[in-house]
Amino acid sequence: MSKGLPSRAEDYSAWYNELVKRADLAENSAVRGCMVIKPYGYSIWEKMQGALDQMFKDTGHSNAYFPLFIPKSYLSREADHVEGFAKECAVVTHYRLKASDNGSGLVVDPEAKLEEELIVRPTSETVIWNTYKNWIQSYRDLPILVNQWANVVRWEMRTRLFLRTAEFLWQEGHTAHATRMEAIEETQKMLKVYATFAEKFMAVPVLQGVKTESEKFAGAVDTYCIEALMQDGKALQAGTSHFLGQNFAKAFDVKFATKEGGLDLVWGTSWGVSTRLVGGLIMAHSDDKGLVLPPKLAPIQVVIIPIVRDKDQYALINEKVNSIIEKMRFHGISVHYDNRDTHKPGWKFAEYELKGVPLRLAIGPRDLENNTMEIARRDTLTKETVSMDNIEMLVKNLLEEIQDSIYQKALNFREENTSEVESYDEFKKVLKDKGGFVKAHWDGTAETEERIKKETKATIRCILLDEKEEQGKCIYSGKPSNKKVVFAKAY
Repeated sequence: MSKGLPSRAEDYSAWYNELVKRADLAENSAVRGCMVIKPYGYSIWEKMQGALDQMFKDTGHSNAYFPLFIPKSYLSREADHVEGFAKECAVVTHYRLKASDNGSGLVVDPEAKLEEELIVRPTSETVIWNTYKNWIQSYRDLPILVNQWANVVRWEMRTRLFLRTAEFLWQEGHTAHATRMEAIEETQKMLKVYATFAEKFMAVPVLQGVKTESEKFAGAVDTYCIEALMQDGKALQAGTSHFLGQNFAKAFDVKFATKEGGLDLVWGTSWGVSTRLVGGLIMAHSDDKGLVLPPKLAPIQVVIIPIVRDKDQYALINEKVNSIIEKMRFHGISVHYDNRDTHKPGWKFAEYELKGVPLRLAIGPRDLENNTMEIARRDTLTKETVSMDNIEMLVKNLLEEIQDSIYQKALNFREENTSEVESYDEFKKVLKDKGGFVKAHWDGTAETEERIKKETKATIRCILLDEKEEQGKCIYSGKPSNKKVVFAKAY
């Protein structure tokens, strides 16, 4: 193995970038701002996809697919939407290349200019609502509950693997409803789905809230969000669910005949999470030795490593291990047996520690004689010798314990790094010395929000859904406030 990772305390950004590369999760591509997701990294995303996809289907949604290209005129129909995405759009203007006249290579063929320029999708509300116009005529056609797994392009200038790339993978749900209340219920339901996924699968505790007017999705009436705290004290927006009102129905003239015989505009929602969650998973749990993965999302939950000197020992251990693997797989445990003779056990130990495999089992000739194995936990870095009898049940229980333990550690960290302040000086001091989530009174104006952001780089992450009313004064303006909001510096 190569030398150790940079430490989080010394350089958190360098630690993160190096860990992503060394753990074989992703690398920068030849296209600036884009990434190659390597097999191990993509396996984590597949685990996320699988869990979320089932949760979507359990709540009545079906998958579909819509075009990558969006006519530019579509984006222009919803004023807030076009303003929000215009600076990030990649535009297709021509459909053909030709050899240059001087033989220096390929150039755009000026005669192959598109009649209407196309946007490479930054999000799909416009093309989907244009489609919904053909799908919806009556209340009998509603609701439409659709999700798509896709890639999108937002031309970011400052990129970081998984967290912010010009192209990324995500899912985007788009639903249409007959009433305002149905659409709001859908928006809130999907927020809870995201929160459940983050906490039960990612082992990341999240805050649930509503974005301010300045921070909401372009084209939405309200944006609901889940916010997670990373180990460097910065917040990560981990998922958003948008109540679109009738904005896109108005833009694309999507109306339906009501039960009462009238004609009304359809109510809409959209919601999404992306490969940014992989970055959040890394930053929430991992340490200076490498990844720490919650068992529910680990591509390999258990690795077994033989410690042998000759082929005869290999044969005996292989036979024993194969029976153990069969029992573990019967219980749904993902197990990998690394019996390569090209690498020494010590090298393998370090490799799987770096890759965050939750449990490592080691077995040698003496273990075979004693009917024992050494078992090592990645989350606590502890190890012990255990009996091979019913090892599959021990492992199953340990994986559940590790999942809970990782979540509890992250929850404790969040609680220790959540502060409440009453003055602007205290606010700035906490941000500088500690970071984390800072709860403070705000007067509700965009002007105050923008000034605080400009002076401290902290933004309002959300207005908590379960926050109780509490009379106070805005930390910045001194004006009356009836509720504290959550501030943080963020990715």
